Amino acid sequence: MSTSEDPGKEAQDQGQHSRPTARASPLSEVFGPVVTGPYPLSPADPSRLGARTPVHSRDRCEGSGECVRVCPTEAITVEGRGEEVTFQLDYGRCIFCRRCVDVCPTGALTASPQFELATLQRDDLRLMHSRKREVAPSPPPSQLWEETRQRVSRLFGGSLAVREVDAGSCNGCEVEVSALTWPAYDSERLGIHFVASPRHADALLVTGPVTANMRLALEKTYRATPAPKFVLAVGACGISGGPFRGSPEILGGVGSVVPVQVFVPGCPPRPEALLYGFWLALGKLEQKLHRKGLEVPAGASRGGRPSSGETPKSGPEHGSTDAP
Repeated sequence: MSTSEDPGKEAQDQGQHSRPTARASPLSEVFGPVVTGPYPLSPADPSRLGARTPVHSRDRCEGSGECVRVCPTEAITVEGRGEEVTFQLDYGRCIFCRRCVDVCPTGALTASPQFELATLQRDDLRLMHSRKREVAPSPPPSQLWEETRQRVSRLFGGSLAVREVDAGSCNGCEVEVSALTWPAYDSERLGIHFVASPRHADALLVTGPVTANMRLALEKTYRATPAPKFVLAVGACGISGGPFRGSPEILGGVGSVVPVQVFVPGCPPRPEALLYGFWLALGKLEQKLHRKGLEVPAGASRGGRPSSGETPKSGPEHGSTDAP
């Protein structure tokens, strides 16, 4: 006989207690829950980044040249010895293999987790020992977050549509690009998403050294993308041809076929590096429109943008032109 004043409630409680409890996924027990990374709202977790970027110390370098001999992409040049040494590292060619770090006898080359390496000019990716490269300081991460969202809103009505073009890559960069849409990075929180047609796109993200067979496809894709638009050259292959530079089957980077506004080095660049590249590109495009006296209000319709009648310009000298 039940001692409860409400037999129905007692039966319900017993039923609840008899239900099997849900077990956590074995993967979540090992790796933990999937949480969207803090960047760019706050600094990225260095433990998730890993030290891949070679950094040079001018005070320790003696010009041994060991780094030059092991570099697979000829990204390093060293001239002179001792106090007269001149060291140059081209991040646009570097594949971040860290061989130079391993063989440096004086420790002048070390590995760093730094990833905010994207630049607006190709020459800014060349780091020289004999002179200090002057770069505008990076904004605080929270400011970068807000500025990215505000620029997407002002320029593209709150949604930046990106068409990714594989111009002959090994698919290493494609893995990192696709990771932008994963919960761990969630590019759509910034208004950045990917589309299947260049006619629906605001920007092109191009990977690979641009093979001869992909030249026409890249040119047509560029022409089909309406203005205003911008192009990101991603990875060592997209910037300089990477390890395939010099092959008769490639054209040596995206800038040899279409104008490039932002260069994102890496092999491959991390998703955080790609987000930083988008921030730079949006700022450059906004400055371009302001110089022309154009104001794009927040929430402006994207359907009224004129289509581009421009044709791509060939030649590496067009790799650092302004957005069309």
